[in-house]
Amino acid sequence: MALSSMTGFARSHGVAGAYAWAWEIKSVNAKGLDLRFRIPAGWDAVEVPSRTRGTEKLARGTVYANLTVERKGTQPTVKVNEPVLGAVLSALKGLSGQVQAAPPTLDGILSLKGVIEVTEEDESEEEHRAAEAAIVSGFEEALAALLNMRRAEGKTLGGLLSKRLDEIAALSTRAENAPGRKPEAIKARLAEQVSALLQASERFDSDRLYQEAVLLAAKADIREELDRLSSHVAQAKKLLANGGAIGRKLDFLAQELHRESNTLTAKANDLDLTNIGLELKGVVEQFREQVQNLE
Repeated sequence: MALSSMTGFARSHGVAGAYAWAWEIKSVNAKGLDLRFRIPAGWDAVEVPSRTRGTEKLARGTVYANLTVERKGTQPTVKVNEPVLGAVLSALKGLSGQVQAAPPTLDGILSLKGVIEVTEEDESEEEHRAAEAAIVSGFEEALAALLNMRRAEGKTLGGLLSKRLDEIAALSTRAENAPGRKPEAIKARLAEQVSALLQASERFDSDRLYQEAVLLAAKADIREELDRLSSHVAQAKKLLANGGAIGRKLDFLAQELHRESNTLTAKANDLDLTNIGLELKGVVEQFREQVQNLE
């Protein structure tokens, strides 16, 4: 199954009878799935089936779907409002002997508010239902384009994430083979520290000193961190290979990688290991940021 990003944009438009419609859909990152529709008045019936399609096809992301509808190609109907015209003519007749003025003209009377009514042709129920069906199909078309864009970005993200995992694995191998991890190096550092303590004071208990040295050596061992890093990298690669909506699982693994890289850096007791740990933390952080865009 292909990987998908959570970001994308798509449009679709068409004509159904006297109606011209257009969908505009965009999606951005989110923890879950949030579909937000803006539908013109009178077209609420298209939201439920469109929302159902979106829920079926998308797993994560905030999705904004905006619909515009215009009615075109209908001939306006012009008619005279007889009651209003009668009232106007009656008023003019009553004023004719009281006011010195030019006689009223036809265009003047017709320009009075309410005398002329311009209306659009009444729509039929069948025409409206056909337009609704076309608009829902148009949403599916825009949704398909959005999914294609998200998958294309997901493919790119998958390549980048795989590259980051390879870098994490390579740095783990460098840490594994670092000269400072060899028993001889650890023994020499401990011997140096013990010698310095003994020179500072002769009151140290040799048994207690031995226990502290063993504890210090155990704390400095990064074997556990290296094993966990290797395990997390293997799991992440498996998820990427399987594909699908794996963003949350990878986000969890990214947090675990971050935890192990921090611990490894804190335990590092020589300059080489410290530098490897810092570089590892940087790559893990890049991995975490890129995972945030994945569905």
